[in-house]
Amino acid sequence: MYEFGTAAVLAGALAYLFFAVRVPAIRRIGVFVLGIVVIGMVLIGLYLYAESGPLIAALRSDWLVVHVSAAIISFGIFLVSAVASALYLVALRWRKSPSDGEPNAGGLVESLPSSAVLDRVAHRAAVFGFPIWTFAVIAGAIWAESAWGRFWGWDPKETWAFISWALYAAYLHARTTAGWRGARAAWVNLVAFATLVFNLLFVNLVSAGLHSYGGVS
Repeated sequence: MYEFGTAAVLAGALAYLFFAVRVPAIRRIGVFVLGIVVIGMVLIGLYLYAESGPLIAALRSDWLVVHVSAAIISFGIFLVSAVASALYLVALRWRKSPSDGEPNAGGLVESLPSSAVLDRVAHRAAVFGFPIWTFAVIAGAIWAESAWGRFWGWDPKETWAFISWALYAAYLHARTTAGWRGARAAWVNLVAFATLVFNLLFVNLVSAGLHSYGGVS
């Protein structure tokens, strides 16, 4: 849990740097992304750190690196997408329209990129992250077959991974559907990211299942 969490926020910071190079206008949201990264690191260090121990038999596989690495990378990319969607909703609330980029409120809202840029970055990040997350789910199923003798068993972790996948697929579809563009699509994106966080924390630490090995000290 500790290693996954720290690697995921690192992936988020690197994903933000990548998009900041490609889309210079979003450099102004760096304080929000890095703020989440710093807060995440503090909370992970306080509550998720545990002494390392031997891997259980089911985890001793080359698929550990493949599956977990893909999950970490996609989580970091989705973090950037979620921040952009959240700021898009903030900008949409306080500006005259989602496209003119002219604020009617001061402070931090005034310093944000235009709503159109935020919406576009959120979408592009999700487009990058979705196939990686899809690969992570498929790799996990292959790993499950070799470890437990079945590709899919509707274990809580698997179920919520599928829910997250379905919600991101819904977001990408909504983003291209006339009636669901803008705020509605942004909310779907945020709910999808919330399910990833729920899967990482609640499912690992609270629910009972084959993936209940994330205990902390």
